[in-house]
Amino acid sequence: MASWFYASEGKQQGPYPEGQFRDLIAQGVVRADTLVWSEGMAGWQKAAEIPGLISAAGAPPVIPGGGPPMMGGAGYTGAGSAAGGSLSVDFGILEFTWRALVTAIGSAFIIPAPWLFVWFTKWIVSCVKVPGRPNLSFTGNAMTMVPWFFGFIVLAIVVGYSGVQVLNLVLFLAEIALYWLLIKWIVANIASSGQPLGLAFTGSIVGYIGWNLLFAVSMITIIGWAWVAAAQLRWIYRNIQGTRREIIFRGSGLGILWRGIVAAILCSLIIPIPWVYRWIMNWFASQTELAPRGAM
Repeated sequence: MASWFYASEGKQQGPYPEGQFRDLIAQGVVRADTLVWSEGMAGWQKAAEIPGLISAAGAPPVIPGGGPPMMGGAGYTGAGSAAGGSLSVDFGILEFTWRALVTAIGSAFIIPAPWLFVWFTKWIVSCVKVPGRPNLSFTGNAMTMVPWFFGFIVLAIVVGYSGVQVLNLVLFLAEIALYWLLIKWIVANIASSGQPLGLAFTGSIVGYIGWNLLFAVSMITIIGWAWVAAAQLRWIYRNIQGTRREIIFRGSGLGILWRGIVAAILCSLIIPIPWVYRWIMNWFASQTELAPRGAM
């Protein structure tokens, strides 16, 4: 059986057995214009040019500075495994700025908030690049958020008018539960090339509340919150199921701490906010790695 390699974002992925490679084609991971190579080929070619692989045609390009992979070398992820690698984020400063302003100003009117949140989320998700998952998108509908969002607004009004202090704790726990629902909903609505990925966040609400309470307590230490944030993110990633690859956060508490301090200082100047946001997102993405399950 032939083994196949393909190129993604300038990096070679593989080798994949014939059957698994055809699954990647069916999933849209390998497309007509994707560069592929198998033993016996003179060089990299578009998948569309290989007879019987994909019915299309095109001129065979060459990967700059490279050629067919060396079998047994360190340039592939291992037979039978899904492609790994780190995430990345790319968006324009001007586009981020006007979208963020529209979302912030519109949300101040309360009612449009769910629709603006979904609109912004669809855009920001499309800016995230995931190895082996082209054209990432978010397919959630704002109407799903409406009962949660306005239910919380009503609860906040009731608590505010009641003057009963103990209800503030109820409001705090309700807010955490709302974020827990939000994570589950966002993860479940991630798609690639228009096809749902079938992901699910399986972390319990008790565990999520526990992490948030620990984070709140860690603020007393001034700096301990950064290590709690890193640990909580690892917990969230471990509980995302539905894929052959596990999500690993490589970042450290120290990395979060000093970047958080720099970001707070720069954001106080207002103008650098879009650049700071992109810088922080890029770092978190670069520290988020996909690896075959059980590889750790």
